[in-house]
Amino acid sequence: MTDTFFEMKDINKYYQMGEEQAHILKDIDLSIEQGEFLSILGPSGSGKSTLMNIIGCLDVPTSGEYVLRGTEVDTLSEKELAQIRSREIGFIFQSHQLLPRLTALKNVELPLIYAGVSPRERRRRAKEMLIRVGLEDRMNHYPNQLSGGQCQRVAIARAMVGSPSILLADEPTGALDQKTGRQVMELFHELHQEGRTIIMITHDMHIAQNARRVVHIIDGELTEGGGTADA
Repeated sequence: MTDTFFEMKDINKYYQMGEEQAHILKDIDLSIEQGEFLSILGPSGSGKSTLMNIIGCLDVPTSGEYVLRGTEVDTLSEKELAQIRSREIGFIFQSHQLLPRLTALKNVELPLIYAGVSPRERRRRAKEMLIRVGLEDRMNHYPNQLSGGQCQRVAIARAMVGSPSILLADEPTGALDQKTGRQVMELFHELHQEGRTIIMITHDMHIAQNARRVVHIIDGELTEGGGTADA
């Protein structure tokens, strides 16, 4: 393996289904440089969710090598995987997954609580992130007092607050209307321009084309596409 920011080599994933083994990911090779904006594009059942789970250290491959910032992820214990998730990866999900009884500010603070950051510092950093995503006047609102787009911006702030090396977004506009989805993509472009590394998983070609580089996954096999976002 080379000493790159992110590299997968010969990744395979099998699941036992009764007496049969389902081959979900097939010899996946994928390298990402720091600061890239990558889309992984594929239809339902293509293996993209399984690949996302392995990238996000929520699962491990059956075989192959995965190195993230010099760490061989595929060799780690469950506890070590949890530490990698906390330190290196900011997750953004389609359904934003905010806790309904917490304000926007408290939702953004959550990763810092788990990381052991002091109350004063985590409040400062959470406020900074909410200002960054344009929600300075919504910090004390609860999720049911926010629009879908505002909830997704809270989720993005929560993903960024721990300064992860990768933002991993799973269908980040899937639950949003077209206009709000464009606003979220504009925020992703701003984050990318600041040097953030973004990996976005989607089934939507139009959303995928926001990235500077697109790879396609079909039937568990990965092929390079073309990045089409404006320079």
